Amino acid sequence: MAAQKLKTKLRYEDYAKTPEGERWELIDGELIMAAAPNTEHQAIQVETGAPLWVFVGERGLGRVFFSPTDVVLSDADTVQPDLIFVSQEREHIITRANIQGAPDLVVEILSPSTARRDWNEKLDLYARHGVKEYWLISPEYRMIWVFVLGSGTFEEAGRYGEDDTLASPTLPGFSLNLGKVFR
Repeated sequence: MAAQKLKTKLRYEDYAKTPEGERWELIDGELIMAAAPNTEHQAIQVETGAPLWVFVGERGLGRVFFSPTDVVLSDADTVQPDLIFVSQEREHIITRANIQGAPDLVVEILSPSTARRDWNEKLDLYARHGVKEYWLISPEYRMIWVFVLGSGTFEEAGRYGEDDTLASPTLPGFSLNLGKVFR
């Protein structure tokens, strides 16, 4: 019988020891270094996050966070989504150090180095931990996919192109002009 290679799963305490100034995520016990986002990514993050932040703030609906903010979903899963919304009802999961649990809305902006992980592992991870709504933004295709949590999995609620206006199922009344996001 061939010897099996055992893979040691890392935990949050291992993640917490990563050097400051570097971007890391812990997914299913595997430590993954994330490259710094490019300027297009940053512009899309601001054009998406600023209207979200204003909408949520003006209505007292909760809090909006930009990356890098740690979201600790379990001892083996800590991620840094590009944008995060935590409703007022769930603000108890916000600590001084990080967010302890599933946000109501998570936004990931795809890049060549993260797209596969964002579409696969993170889609499953966020659904498994109870994130209500998940947006995937593709700078390349100038599209946003919106998913809502169904019976333990995400269901596509909408697909929006640069000429569309996105409406959030989790935030009634919020709309986002994608022409401005992808300018």
